[in-house]
Amino acid sequence: MLKKSSLLIAFVLILDQLLKVWIKTNMMIGQEIYFFDWFIIHFTENKGMAFGMEFGGNLGKYILSIFRIIAIVAISIYWVKLANTQVKKGIIYSISLILAGAIGNMIDSAFYGMIFSESYGQIATFFEGGYSSFLQGKVVDMFYFPLINGYFPNWLPFVGGNHFIFFRPIFNIADAAISTGVINILIFHRSFFK
Repeated sequence: MLKKSSLLIAFVLILDQLLKVWIKTNMMIGQEIYFFDWFIIHFTENKGMAFGMEFGGNLGKYILSIFRIIAIVAISIYWVKLANTQVKKGIIYSISLILAGAIGNMIDSAFYGMIFSESYGQIATFFEGGYSSFLQGKVVDMFYFPLINGYFPNWLPFVGGNHFIFFRPIFNIADAAISTGVINILIFHRSFFK
């Protein structure tokens, strides 16, 4: 089981990093590629936590990165322990997805600032001077699915007539892997944690 779940982690990490590197070296921040009105590749970078939240500037970023490293080590230990026991494959694959996603985003945070130039107003270059230091990099996000783009009915209190977009977050493969793993556990494997 450890071998199969390791392959899943490797697959997610390779796919995640290949797409992020392609985005960084072929697009500028804010640039978009439309496949459909509801499926857009929109290059943005996340300076902090999920959904663009930040935590206390540079010091907060170091603290967040150290917390992520500790979480990755803890999840890795738990993953190896589970893979060597007789638990359902779905649990192990879910933990593998969460681990792969966490590592994928940590790679961005740890190294992208040192190996890529800035992406604002230009396409980033490789190894020609980084935009930041170790653990201060930004996470590359690109998937944008504005499934419903419209206005709230005027009769709704407080928000009536305001513009809204349903499913506004912009995310990456690592984020999708984490979300898929967590949702799979919550829906199909809740009994495991009792």
